[in-house]
Amino acid sequence: NDLINRRKVDISEVRYVVFDEADEMLQMGFQDELNAILARTPPEKNTLLFSATMSKEVADIAGNYMSDPIEITIGSRNAGAENVCHEYYTVHGGNRYPALKRIVDNHPDIYAIIFCRTRQETGDIAAKLIQNGYSAEALHGDLNQAQRDQVMKRFRGGDLQLLVATDVAARGLDVNELTHVINYHLPDDPAGYTHRSGRTGRAGRTGISASIVQPKEEYKIRQIEKKIKKKFTQRLIPSGEEVCRRQATSLARLIAGLEVDYDQLEPLCANIAKELESLDREELIKRFVSLELKKLLEGYKDVSDLNAAKRPTKQSGRHLSRLGKSGNQENSCRTFTRLSLNIGRRDGVMPQGLISKINEVPGVGRIKIGRIDINRNSSYLEADSRYVPQIIAAFQSKEINGKQVSIEVNREKGGAGPPIRRSRGHRKGRGFQSV
Repeated sequence: NDLINRRKVDISEVRYVVFDEADEMLQMGFQDELNAILARTPPEKNTLLFSATMSKEVADIAGNYMSDPIEITIGSRNAGAENVCHEYYTVHGGNRYPALKRIVDNHPDIYAIIFCRTRQETGDIAAKLIQNGYSAEALHGDLNQAQRDQVMKRFRGGDLQLLVATDVAARGLDVNELTHVINYHLPDDPAGYTHRSGRTGRAGRTGISASIVQPKEEYKIRQIEKKIKKKFTQRLIPSGEEVCRRQATSLARLIAGLEVDYDQLEPLCANIAKELESLDREELIKRFVSLELKKLLEGYKDVSDLNAAKRPTKQSGRHLSRLGKSGNQENSCRTFTRLSLNIGRRDGVMPQGLISKINEVPGVGRIKIGRIDINRNSSYLEADSRYVPQIIAAFQSKEINGKQVSIEVNREKGGAGPPIRRSRGHRKGRGFQSV
């Protein structure tokens, strides 16, 4: 439009006009410019208009600038790709990035585009991923064409595993082998989801479109389901143990399928065998896995449950629990002490995470846990009074999601005061948690 206004180009005799990504250009606010450009073209031209979604505005342009147009629809109108599975994870806002890391780590062979809403967020997330050791790069509107081409060359060539991009920057990307599209934030317009999810599941392959949402955003999932006429599956953010198990299995499969140059290794094997002759097969496997996955294992040693949604359990009730066996004399009457912690929902704390931490108390065995209350900035739990010093020692000076934990006996009104004596079944339907 600028070139036309400066009389640097004349399009009055063009024979073909190709109008690509029509809906996105309208969404970006270019309708006046597009109308002005098309008005300078001859009426007898051939016009081809492409759009992943057919909005009223796009249909209006077709009606205004095309004569007797023929509409060719591939697949169902405004529907998601047939080969794409749609999933979502529900977390609290502060856990969005840790959740992203776990999703990535739980798929060792992931090759994905991560969609963010703004250039700033795109750069921030890419920087964090790189700092944490991931093969990632950002793609956004601040990059010049040479920088953009370099990033895409690395991504298409497999040198990058994760591309963090805005919607605009990712337009027109054609990478057939993508395993995932991850929505770090859902797009404001449900139609934008169709564009994003369509980046995977191409050329006959299957793909996954995963979205990270807060509980208050789940209504957007329902809106998108209506738009694309497909159901989402709610997934749970995997635990640290689940991630480590998945990575270890992937490593084992990689080793099993590895091609070995036996002739080259033969001269080295005698010395290696001598150095390792004191180790049996099981010990050798453990040490090898520990060496290869050391950083991962350390990173997931004491992590919290990030899920805002509860994990399903056989026992119903407010907390995750396992009731003691009926008639067990040990459970019939027990003294509990109420403890308070300076961490809560905003720090990603869940009952499962507290129970897991208590379960690590050395030399104690099974510790009975009573009621657990998780507030926004604090938490309270009732535990077997005999083991309060060990529990405090297990939490004290530890960090959960980057925040140092402080724990103490709660002596406020309604707190521990004198130890609480509870008989089994005191709260109908709740019971005790067995750790």
